[in-house]
Amino acid sequence: MIEIKQKHIPAVAIICMLVIVHMIALNVVQIYPQEYQALGEEGAENPFIPLLYIVFILAFTGFMLFLFKYKKGNVIQYLILAVVGLTLFYVFYPVLFYAGARIGILPFDWPFFASVSLGIGLTYLLYKKPEWYVVNGLGIIMGAGIAGIFGMTFGILPVFVLLIVLAVYDFISVYKTKHMLSLASGVMELKTPVMMVVPQKKDYSYAKKKKVMDEVKGNKEREAMFIGLGDIIIPGILPVSASVYLDPAVQAAGHPGPLLVAVGSIVGAVCGMIILTRFVLKGKPHAGLPLLNSGAILGYLVTYLIIYQDLTFGITIPW
Repeated sequence: MIEIKQKHIPAVAIICMLVIVHMIALNVVQIYPQEYQALGEEGAENPFIPLLYIVFILAFTGFMLFLFKYKKGNVIQYLILAVVGLTLFYVFYPVLFYAGARIGILPFDWPFFASVSLGIGLTYLLYKKPEWYVVNGLGIIMGAGIAGIFGMTFGILPVFVLLIVLAVYDFISVYKTKHMLSLASGVMELKTPVMMVVPQKKDYSYAKKKKVMDEVKGNKEREAMFIGLGDIIIPGILPVSASVYLDPAVQAAGHPGPLLVAVGSIVGAVCGMIILTRFVLKGKPHAGLPLLNSGAILGYLVTYLIIYQDLTFGITIPW
């Protein structure tokens, strides 16, 4: 029997959250409307489109660092809260609409009003009581929805480009320029679901915590483990894309090929997360995406090769 030490419980919890987010994303993407696929079928295979998203990420990161430098953290907090509310609406609406249609209760568009109410209510709860369980709960909901939307938006090749470039960027921003640590320091004080939090102790209060970044940098005894929500979302884009864009006619052991490749990608991401948490438990912050994205890609490639037995890896060249 495997014995789990107390200090390893947060790491196990983070791995569980990764799997939960990815599995929910695989399921909800099946009921998301076609409008969520913003680029259409042709745009979905364009490997240059993800680079535009990365430029936006760089610009937004620079904007946030600028605001933190001039002590405008409250502006960022309200901006993030607005994004949280809007994201929750987009996540809940198709799910509630689907549920209403299944049970035949759609006399009016109640899913719209319910989604708006949930978005506003949960965002207000986050603002008033930003405890770790509230942050994590909303992070899981948002993470699954965002991974689903990006996964259905991008084909396999664009997702590879997105994951590789973001992994390189994460490495540079953490170990070279170190501006990601500055950004994380400011964001963590805002108590928003940009960071997932798993406490070591039952009485841990994230809402009351001051100078959280001191724990991450190893300057104080660590009372919780932290991981960026993006570290969970981004590797999850690949399994979702696999479930949407790979040929469903191929099966193995009675299961659809796309689903098996998606699960293989998730297993690869889990392996990357295990390695990452071992580094984090030693007390210093580390870039997550190099390990997580590499694991997700490697898991995808190996599983695809086993299931589909060709070297195209499901990649479609749009020209």
